[in-house]
Amino acid sequence: MNFSIQQQLENERVKLVPLENNDFDALYRVASDQDIWVQHPNKDRWKKEIFQLFFEGAIQSKGAFKIIDKSTNEIAGCTRFYDYKESDKSILIGYTFYATKYWGTGLNPSVKKLMMDYIFQFANSVLLHVGANNLRSQIAVGRLGATKIAEENVAYYGEPSKLNFIYEIKKEDYLSASQN
Repeated sequence: MNFSIQQQLENERVKLVPLENNDFDALYRVASDQDIWVQHPNKDRWKKEIFQLFFEGAIQSKGAFKIIDKSTNEIAGCTRFYDYKESDKSILIGYTFYATKYWGTGLNPSVKKLMMDYIFQFANSVLLHVGANNLRSQIAVGRLGATKIAEENVAYYGEPSKLNFIYEIKKEDYLSASQN
């Protein structure tokens, strides 16, 4: 891999800033809202000790970002690139969550477009893990043009395996849709 999966990215709406150890408290203030995790495979992630595992995994991934709403300069959530595979030039985008006040505001498509505009310079496909019961996220990735390609038990960092659907967005499809 000859590119960075943790380069600061920015568009008119958001900044994706590489996550650092000293971001824990500010990010946890967002993540401590139980409503964020209702449909997520790990419904207890709002608990500080559970979120600590999530945060450690994010730091160790070296691909995690805090999402900053440029209009308020507040942390809106978190996302990351992970598991780049050189053999087929694929990468995953995931571990994304947003403060509930950003749900339905168009922030997620803005973040994902920013990430895909960047990563498709280096990758041929983006994969996304979505919890099997997370209908909100399944709808959101479908709106991005992702296609469900598989089901797999996924072990999140320090957490038990849970059934996830795997979605894919291919570079050529993304670029074609972007031109329309």
